[in-house]
Amino acid sequence: MIDNSLINAVTDGLLALSAWEVFASLLGIGYVVFAAKESQWCWPLAFVSTLIYTILFWQDQLPMQALLNFYYMAMAIYGYQLWKKQGKTEEVIAISKLTWLQQFAFLITGSLLTFLTAKYLISIDASQSPYLDAGVTVFSVLNTVLMARKVLQNWLYWIVIDVAAIQLYYQTGYYATIAMFSVYLVLAFLGYINWMKRYYKEQKPTL
Repeated sequence: MIDNSLINAVTDGLLALSAWEVFASLLGIGYVVFAAKESQWCWPLAFVSTLIYTILFWQDQLPMQALLNFYYMAMAIYGYQLWKKQGKTEEVIAISKLTWLQQFAFLITGSLLTFLTAKYLISIDASQSPYLDAGVTVFSVLNTVLMARKVLQNWLYWIVIDVAAIQLYYQTGYYATIAMFSVYLVLAFLGYINWMKRYYKEQKPTL
């Protein structure tokens, strides 16, 4: 039997969507599509999208998510500066892979920072879901660096982060953002496949 209260909540949420949130979500989807194609133009889309989200989250008293998106803005500039070199053959940033030891270090570092951040959020009563909020923020920060450096595994990490983000934004009523992250899940999978093909193609010795 369908829960009418849930249907009403979702319907009310959709009707109350901010046009700015929808616009930022569409730009965010465009960012991932262009990133999967290794296009430098993904970063300008990311910059505008995260600028909007920084303002929205700050207004809605979600400081961790506002700071995360402010960080994304800086990374968008960094990523664009790196990727625009693609036209210069000698400076091309090739897709790379982390070793198992590097991945272990990545996960341990992220988990430790998540724990410490969550404890701080609890101490100041700043989040309804401190561990989820902290985890999404910390691993997004770390993983954005991997994406800018074209590390293949970043797409796999995004899949896990996106699932956690969907749960977080469901709790805070950002329904357009939930839709965006749902699309992100599919695009992250496709991005991984695309980059994996490019990676192994680049590994083939030239004759």
